Amino acid sequence: MSKILLILSVSLIFLTLFPQYGRAQGRDNGENLSLFIVGNSFSNNATHYLDTIAKENGYVISISRAEIGGGSLEQHWKAAETFEYDSLSPAGRPYNGKSLKMLLNEGKWKIVTLQQYSFLSSDSVSYIPYLKKLCHYIKMAQPEAEILLHQTWAYRSDSPGFSMIGGSVPARGQREMWEKSRKMYHHYASLLGLRIIPVGDAFWSVDSDKRDGYKKDPVYNFDIPVYPQLPDQKNSLHVGYFWDQNQRFSFDSNHANDAGCFLGSLVWYATLFERSPRKVRFQPSDLSPTFAGRLRREASNAVKGELNNRRKSRNRIMKSVRSKLSLKAVK
Repeated sequence: MSKILLILSVSLIFLTLFPQYGRAQGRDNGENLSLFIVGNSFSNNATHYLDTIAKENGYVISISRAEIGGGSLEQHWKAAETFEYDSLSPAGRPYNGKSLKMLLNEGKWKIVTLQQYSFLSSDSVSYIPYLKKLCHYIKMAQPEAEILLHQTWAYRSDSPGFSMIGGSVPARGQREMWEKSRKMYHHYASLLGLRIIPVGDAFWSVDSDKRDGYKKDPVYNFDIPVYPQLPDQKNSLHVGYFWDQNQRFSFDSNHANDAGCFLGSLVWYATLFERSPRKVRFQPSDLSPTFAGRLRREASNAVKGELNNRRKSRNRIMKSVRSKLSLKAVK
């Protein structure tokens, strides 16, 4: 009898910590997945092609957004908090005149995603207590929704600056920004029992490739650029250098270009629908078939890697729980 109770107890704890394992893996074609995104321009980038990819593969997805340009967890929470004590204040309605609660209550959402502002993504203090408060706030409005964390990406290797890793200390480069932000996302995902959408890992895998990753053009004259010429930016996932409408030479090392948007959307698709991105036929028109194929593979690898991380974490927790319950059973 005690053995049966032990098994039931372990199973209950397992499903509480990992609710996604309580259903058959992989969503059915034609299933309507309702997605609510709390984020900023990075979440907009990373889901740019999500609807197109989902439809191509027989899925229906409805997306609602609560996005603020450069918005952090703190900004989203403070806006929600403001709305609770002054529902008419514009500060509590930053989403085209609506509040987070208003948007959440407009539908029933299966998935809600959160993320940190990329510049703060490596700074542990920036998550506290806002992430936990937002999770609780979302669950109060949508108790059946699963909350996921969107792991954002590091800035391009030739960026003039990177994320803060604590106080006023910036990351020293792309690798450190990726490593530190990844650590933060995984720490808080583990703490709150959330799954991760590993876009940042997929970006890093492509960016860090010694042979095919982006490298700054060694020939182009960046000091005296000549319109409309641009440097070679082969295999870049970021916007990079461009000429604006006033023919000014400009640079965006943070946001995703078409390739980055495609990669991000593949990772979101694979995570949300639990289907292989390798089978996706769609690709943006300006990508070569070779590079698009590479992005599909890297998206697949990133999602598989995250799933393996979850399994390892699950096994560690289950082993610890079984050990504690066994000791109690003996007593």
